[in-house]
Parts: sequence; C-alpha cells; structure tokens
Amino acid sequence: MANIVAIVGRPNVGKSTLFNRLVEERKAIEDNLSGVTRDRHYGHAQWSGKFFSVIDTGGYVTGSDDVFEAEIRKQVKLAIEEADVILFVVDCNDGLTDLDTEFANELRSTTKPLFIVANKADNQEKALMANEFYSLGLSDFEIYPIAAVSGSGTGDLLDAVVTHFKDEGEEDPDAGVPKISILGRPNVGKSSFLNALLGQERSIVTDEAGTTRDAIHTRYKFFGKDFIITDTAGIRKKGKVKEDIEFYSVMRSLRTLEESDVVIVMVDATRGLEAQDINLIALAIKNNKGVMIMVNKWDLIEKDHKTMNKIKDEMLERLGEHKWIPIIFTSVTEKQRIFQAIELAVKVFENKTRRIPTSKLNDIMLQEIEKYPPPAWKGKYIKIKYSTQLPTKNPVFAFFCNLPQYIKDPYTRFLENRLRENFDFEGVPVKIIYKNK
Repeated sequence: MANIVAIVGRPNVGKSTLFNRLVEERKAIEDNLSGVTRDRHYGHAQWSGKFFSVIDTGGYVTGSDDVFEAEIRKQVKLAIEEADVILFVVDCNDGLTDLDTEFANELRSTTKPLFIVANKADNQEKALMANEFYSLGLSDFEIYPIAAVSGSGTGDLLDAVVTHFKDEGEEDPDAGVPKISILGRPNVGKSSFLNALLGQERSIVTDEAGTTRDAIHTRYKFFGKDFIITDTAGIRKKGKVKEDIEFYSVMRSLRTLEESDVVIVMVDATRGLEAQDINLIALAIKNNKGVMIMVNKWDLIEKDHKTMNKIKDEMLERLGEHKWIPIIFTSVTEKQRIFQAIELAVKVFENKTRRIPTSKLNDIMLQEIEKYPPPAWKGKYIKIKYSTQLPTKNPVFAFFCNLPQYIKDPYTRFLENRLRENFDFEGVPVKIIYKNK
C-alpha cells in the first residue's frame, strides 16, 4: 500500500470528521463523546490526481491505566509506523492542552513529514488562534487551520500533503477484490479471529462486549488468494441498543454486510444458533451474499465423537430450507481450524462467481426434468425446453418453457436441489426464474 496518511491526536479533536471528509464517505463514527474510535480505520482518497490511503486512529492519552486507552496507544503507534505522512490534529476551540504537548513529545523522534492540523477553525478569529500551536516546536511546516465539518482549509492542507507522495498510487487498490465480512453477536470472537489470521493486533480485543465500533477493513492474502476481510461491531437486538454509538456501530456492520461478497456469521458454541444469528443469515440471503456459519469457542464445549454432528444437525434443522449453508467448528484461542474457515469463505466466493456453460447445464438439467417433469395444471402440460445461467453477480438461472405461470414453488425447490447436487453452489443463494418460450 503506497501513500499512507495517518490522522493522529488526542481524543475529541475531530480526527474521524477529517477522515470522513478526506475519503468523502461517512465511514467512521463521529460523536462528541471522547474515545469513540478505537481501532485503526482505513479508507481511500484522492487529491490533484494522486491517490492515497488514510488511517483514522483513536485519541491518544498518556498515563492512563484504562484498558481501552492502552490498546488505542498501541494502534496509534502502529499507524504512525505505517504512514508516509502524519497529520497531528489539534483543536482551536480548546487551544493547546497538556495532552497535545504530551503527544507532541511522542512524535518528536519521527523523521516523517508531519503537519499540525488546527481543526474547528470555523472563522478568522479561530484561525488566528491556531498560531498558539507553533509553541509545540514540532515541525518546519506551517500550521494548517481547517474546519473538517465544512471542509474549509482542507484544500490547502492536501496541496501540501501530496507533495510528499512518492508516486500517484493506485486509483483504488481494493477495486474488484473479494470482500469477506465477519458478523455476529457481541463478544463471539470476531476481532480475535481477525488478529489470529493476521498474526498481529489489527483489532482491539477485550472481554467487554462492544469493544469494536467501526467496521475494520484489512487486505489479506491466503494461499495465493487476495481479498479484503472486515471485522465488524457485534449486533444485538434493537431493543437492547440504548446508546447512539452502538446504534451507529450496528448500522456500519449492516452496511458492511451489504457491501460484502461473503458473510461469515460467527456463533458462540456455548450459546448455539440464536434468533439474532438467524436474522443475520436471513439478511445476508436477502442481499444475495455468500453465507457460512463459523461456530467459535469449540474448545469450551464438553464433547465426544458425536457432538459435532449432533450440533450441526440441530443447526441445519433451524435453518429450514437453507441447509446449503456450510458450518465449520473452530476455536480462535486454540487456532483450531481458523485457516480452514477462511479457506471455506474463499470457496464460497468461488461458488458465488461460478459460471456454468449452457451446454453442460442443459445436458444435466434436461435429464433431471425428464425424470421428474413439472406437474400438469388444469390439464395443461408444462414443457421446459432449455435453461441458461444469466450474466449476473449471483447465480441466477432462467428456464424457458411454454407455461411459466403454472410452475409452483415445490418444483422450483426441486430444480434448485438438482442444481446444487450437480454443481457446487455451497454457501450461495441460487435464484430460478421462468421465461416464456
């Protein structure tokens, strides 16, 4: 990844607002409460024909024993190490604070281009107040007063930032790359799974539910396969969501589902498949996403050689007609079957994008139809002539026949089952339509 800009600073200075302004999307949650952003959050931006990546970080606080603030400090340091340019955001309203000075001391050793961004300079008077930050003595660059909410001053800032880029970068390095998201209830091990795959602390992990707030996107390569894997905030029932921050976290998670190709629904083995998990699966199917179930914390279950099959059968029974969804049992803490889980997700994506040649499709399906033709309706015989796969993002098959309006749902399910038996569409919703021939 080339041309990386890290946005850093103490809590509540407007880092996420600036991040959203640069990537031109409301990707990061914004709130007046400090400590909303916790993990490193990536996005893509461009200015003057140059493309770059932006990292949003949590507010840096020194001398605190709070578990989240200690983890946030680690994430900020990782972002600084990774960045090519650093934007140190301060607040014109509050002026220079002790936290700014302490964080400035942390930045003194860096040799990377560093810009002091004086945010909330909404008028000329506040812009003049930004001069106070020269006393930090941090860099040779001038201070840039901006208003991230309105975008005022960001143009001048970006004009200076892009002069430090080595090349123009890729337009969108993630374009066309398969997207896999991890969704589930709070505290089922989504962030631990991502960290175990990457071998680094990409997401903050604690025993407290609701640790992850933003959707955390990460580019990942596995056995020659390149994809984006996204950790999301835990999703609870609507009635239990009381805080605005959690509400927006859930909204980000659901939007991530809509933007994904494959959804891994993570389930706690000690609690089993719950109503909220079923709702997530139904939403993924409704949005034509590839789906798989990852049962985590398998190490906490007392089991014998029959336990896995018994629990799997119970889950499939609850899934009803969606028995085509694959289930894998894992333990993230023991690193048990975690790579098989991501391998299964990649396989589901391949199934989702599989194209069946029309000749092969007809050779097999017309034989199946001949063995079991559609039931006659009011003395009229239905004859299916041929079928083809439509050029869509998801598997959609058109069957051409003389009386499409008389084919009922049970026969459609029969055709779907035959398609699944003869062609591998495990984990993928299959749609069948009928057209008049």
